[in-house]
Amino acid sequence: MDNTHGALAHHFETIKQQREANTLGMWLFLATEVLFFGALFTIYTVFRLAYPNGFEAASDRLDVVRGTINTVVLLTSSLTMALAVYAAEARRRRMMLLMMGATAILGVLFLGIKFSEYYTDYQEHLIPTLNFAWEGSGAIQVQKFFSMYFIMTGFHALHMIIGLVVLAVMMIYGWRGGYEADSMPVERFGLYWHFVDIVWIFLFPLLYLI
Repeated sequence: MDNTHGALAHHFETIKQQREANTLGMWLFLATEVLFFGALFTIYTVFRLAYPNGFEAASDRLDVVRGTINTVVLLTSSLTMALAVYAAEARRRRMMLLMMGATAILGVLFLGIKFSEYYTDYQEHLIPTLNFAWEGSGAIQVQKFFSMYFIMTGFHALHMIIGLVVLAVMMIYGWRGGYEADSMPVERFGLYWHFVDIVWIFLFPLLYLI
């Protein structure tokens, strides 16, 4: 990554080349993430087509209200992160830190709501291999749905947690005066955060609505 004061690494010829390489590296990383989540979406779709009745019955047990609230929370966090990137580019450190803080709060709120939903699933015995119990028909199909549900939303939550840790470190660095000469690290992190939000935009209708 770039030094926050724009120092040129020894293996680059110019600052511009260094920034372009770092940005390309982030896009390549996000491309691997697309492949990862794309594989999960594909597996889920195959199961959904194979077991439509069981997946429909299982989806009905999800909390659409909390899922909708979390969607609004995450979309709002995308806005605050975009404003943080704008503030970094405009060298407005106070605004950048405020928007980063708002993004972090919204991210924590998202996880809090998600984990409360997990706890409800636990109480209702919907967690495969842990306490799964289904009184109706198609128990195996329903179990497949919840296995995919916890895998997909669990990996998404993990990406959120990683993002929050990185964001906290960036806020501390920014508070100490970092990113005044080079806002590119903030912009690259913004790409990551928006990607995580986009993944949820696909997860929400796929799991809760369809």
